[in-house]
Amino acid sequence: QLQLVESGGGLVQAGGSLRLSCAASGRFFSQYAMGWFRQAPGKEREFVAAVSGIGSAYSTKYADSVKGRFTISADNAKNTVYLQMNSLKSEDTALYYCAAKTGGVVTTTDEYSYWGQGTQVTVSS
Repeated sequence: QLQLVESGGGLVQAGGSLRLSCAASGRFFSQYAMGWFRQAPGKEREFVAAVSGIGSAYSTKYADSVKGRFTISADNAKNTVYLQMNSLKSEDTALYYCAAKTGGVVTTTDEYSYWGQGTQVTVSS
């Protein structure tokens, strides 16, 4: 089993940057695909980015809305996944969740077995 704890959220102006972190406790971290999702008020939770093959054959996937602005990365030695968010927009405002699953990267929330509590990102225009 994995326990996930997110951090790094906050209030930032449009055009600014934030880096979210997700610390995982548990064994075999590198065998999991790790994803970031977000949920804005009144909206469904949506896929943001994911990574698999941590420590070996890296594979990443991004939502179209964040491509070129967000970067997901992982530090196998620290059991931590990061989401670097640049050129933030007001529509990026949401509660951001870290999630994990065995196997490869997918974009659907139902496939992920482990979830953190979320970290709030608010972008002011």
